[in-house]
Amino acid sequence: MDRPTTPAETWRELRRGNERFTAGAPEHPRQDIDRRTALANTQAPLVAVFGCSDSRLAAEIIFDVGLGDAFVVRNAGQVVTPSALGSLEYAVGLLNVPLIIVLAHDQCGAVRAAIDSQAADAPPLPPHIAGLVEAIVPAVRKVAGADDGAVIESAHVDAGFVGREHLRNTVTGLVDGSEMISDAIAAGTLAIVGANYRLFEGRVETDIVIGRI
Repeated sequence: MDRPTTPAETWRELRRGNERFTAGAPEHPRQDIDRRTALANTQAPLVAVFGCSDSRLAAEIIFDVGLGDAFVVRNAGQVVTPSALGSLEYAVGLLNVPLIIVLAHDQCGAVRAAIDSQAADAPPLPPHIAGLVEAIVPAVRKVAGADDGAVIESAHVDAGFVGREHLRNTVTGLVDGSEMISDAIAAGTLAIVGANYRLFEGRVETDIVIGRI
């Protein structure tokens, strides 16, 4: 393929890759010895992917791309942290990626943990896990329509709605948290796509876009 250079071209290329993966006809491009050798001293990724650490969310496979194509940043629940922001700024500012994909998915354990953490009898979480889960709690409480401090009946909260709300919070958090990212979007050289990955179908579904694609 000719290397895409704009946010729109890049998103189209990645959607085509996901369509191949979904159809069971991936090409596994740019994964040979020549590609590995060519990348030994340089990298120029097409896209930065900020996704959940879930083992079923391998970006290179989902989008059917190769070595050096995706600059991937992951943590449980794709929570905006200083390290995540710094890594994405590196991709935008030094590697000049034209697109950031924030990739959420259904059946997310971090989302489930955030919902369960708001129940009256919720056991305490280990501190580092609690720090990640806490970032998802605002989405839980918004979906549940609960005021701060109110007990939530976790069984009645739709995890899909929480995941989508948290995805949107993550996308806006990247823009609000990084002047470099927001400036690149304003200049038209960068866009962010917030998307949900459907585990069973293998399909990536667009949910929110910031920038021009």
